[in-house]
Amino acid sequence: MSLAPPTRSAGRARGILDWIGGTPLVPLARIGAGLPSIVLAKCEHMNPGGSVKDRVAVAIVDDAERRGVIRPGATLIEATAGNTGIGLALVAAVRGYSLVCVMPAKMSVDKRASLAALGVRVVVTPNAPPDHPDNFQVVARRIAAEEGYFLTDQFESPANVRVHEETTGPEILDQAGGTIGAFVAGAGTGGTITGVGRFLARAQPAARIVLADPVGSGLAAWVETGVVGPDGPYQVEGIGSGKPPAILDRTVIDDVERVPDAESFAMVHRLLREEGLLVGGSSGTAVVAALRVAASGRIDGPVVVVLPDSWDRYASKPWMSRGG
Repeated sequence: MSLAPPTRSAGRARGILDWIGGTPLVPLARIGAGLPSIVLAKCEHMNPGGSVKDRVAVAIVDDAERRGVIRPGATLIEATAGNTGIGLALVAAVRGYSLVCVMPAKMSVDKRASLAALGVRVVVTPNAPPDHPDNFQVVARRIAAEEGYFLTDQFESPANVRVHEETTGPEILDQAGGTIGAFVAGAGTGGTITGVGRFLARAQPAARIVLADPVGSGLAAWVETGVVGPDGPYQVEGIGSGKPPAILDRTVIDDVERVPDAESFAMVHRLLREEGLLVGGSSGTAVVAALRVAASGRIDGPVVVVLPDSWDRYASKPWMSRGG
């Protein structure tokens, strides 16, 4: 599969994996009204598997197939908050692989149910810190070694960064009309913000790259000082960490915005009800940060924010069902 975004045109039928990428970029017309800079949302929740991680899943498997390190009928294994697992499940279904996903207990039961419905074996681990034997990434590596599974390893794969540098970044710049004032995203693996950040460093060097980080994550302090901040509890899923991911390049990030859970979840309900955008908690985090950036008056051009995933995987969460 080419890393180029798909062409939305009539013609022969396309496989589902060919529809990954090319997601809409839409203005936050109501939530962003009256701000000095327009806020444009990159709707990655509209990928076939419902998240930005569809891009990563295909890119990592494509890379492994090209290098000949994955055999037909192999079993893939990934440590995931859920979204990369769902993306990999689509790839596995189309290409004939089996899949094991290792998830920490804090992740929603909705994600577990979706993965099970896709035929994935789900292993749930305690919410353990990064270097603990029970941490989900540690467990995935251990199972891969013991069982001979192929570890897709989104946290360390260069293909994760490359797919965003070669597709997501160019898409955004083209859709924004060739000018971007700032780019705002959270970091789970760091692939999105690193890849897009590297692309914009060449194409739009004046654009500010801003990390949206949950309060409780240590990444914001690490970006600012090089020292990881305290690892505290937070409910937003899929972004933030107590240990910087290997592929997250702090040198591409210009600023950070720390966002508490309450603001993230309140913003999700505004996005649902005021913009019709069916997104999850990390989208709320990113949009809160983007609105701060847009309100600062220091940005020359649109503020682009990533909406990483869809609302369907959080239906059971109290913050979603409470309605804001």
